[in-house]
Amino acid sequence: MNKDSKRITGEKLLESLKELNLPSEDFAVFGSGPMYPRGIKDLGHDLDIVARGTAWEKALELGTPEKPSQGDGKVIELNEGSIEIFNSWVPGYWDIDELIDSADIFDSIRYVNLENLIKWKKAMGRPKDFEHIELIEKYLENN
Repeated sequence: MNKDSKRITGEKLLESLKELNLPSEDFAVFGSGPMYPRGIKDLGHDLDIVARGTAWEKALELGTPEKPSQGDGKVIELNEGSIEIFNSWVPGYWDIDELIDSADIFDSIRYVNLENLIKWKKAMGRPKDFEHIELIEKYLENN
């Protein structure tokens, strides 16, 4: 898959997210998603969302909550699993309100800020997370 087709996939994922009509003040894109609007990395094949309050309530109307593969809380998979909405975040303890309230906004969508994203990627500690941290730090140095 070439870079342009990945970009189209990312745009389609964001369109699908917007079509859910979740209240924008009550959710934020997390996972690797916050790198996308800054041009650091393409979205790939899915979006991870952290939600609270009315956004979580709306998500409950759209899908069935299940136990996530890691940690506590619940996850709702929508659009054949391409959008996953979580009401908690792992590993470690995360203040969902702080994640959403401190998120950066691009095109009316909240994205968890890069500081929190780096903390999470360090906690995950997978090889791809360390690669992503390097990309984020390079981005921060140049912007």
